[in-house]
Amino acid sequence: MSRLLSRSRMISHVSPSLEKRLNLYSLAASAAGLSVLTLAQSAEAKIVYTPANINITQNGGLISFDLNHDGIPDFGLSNIYSHTSFQAAGFLKVVEAQSANEVWNVTSKGFLCAAALPKNVRVGPKGHFRKDPTTGLAMAFSNMEGTYFGPWRNVKQDYLGFRFVIKGKTHFGWARVKGNFNSFPYTATLTGYAYETIPNKPIIAGKTHGPNVIVKHATLGELAVGRK
Repeated sequence: MSRLLSRSRMISHVSPSLEKRLNLYSLAASAAGLSVLTLAQSAEAKIVYTPANINITQNGGLISFDLNHDGIPDFGLSNIYSHTSFQAAGFLKVVEAQSANEVWNVTSKGFLCAAALPKNVRVGPKGHFRKDPTTGLAMAFSNMEGTYFGPWRNVKQDYLGFRFVIKGKTHFGWARVKGNFNSFPYTATLTGYAYETIPNKPIIAGKTHGPNVIVKHATLGELAVGRK
């Protein structure tokens, strides 16, 4: 009987301490589980950034680029310069290479144009996108008569915003373009592009560094195929 009482007292004495340790262990295990889950989710969310230095030459044709490196061009840039004895004009535009793809657009002097987005803009579902697969969207236009339109006219470097489709799912991306669009013939260079691997997840324009950024260089084959 005395042994039972001793054992009972021991259990009642040890149990609170043991329970406390078990509770702490349980909390630590839960926190660890959440951390692992968070890390797993973070590891899944990747921005694939492709640095570039591609000149969009005057009348050089459409320069297409493949945001996600699947061998299918997604968008293209064209720099058109026309000159006669009576007229001259410059026209820079972006074209959707696939019918489901869209460009963030704005209106300039009554014309629908591709927006010139500043760095750090959030490109996502709330963006103002439009399909125009037949003619593309103007970035800048000007001629000898003083007619001009397009938000890229006074820009030295800015970003195009994209919404495009991979295997039936919507993704967002951007392309960085620099140049001189104040006077024609224009000079334009594609200096990089990126996309978010998670469907419907926004991407920050110009983000090229960080633990969730993968840098992937375009192959010579991709660049060669890009010219049409």
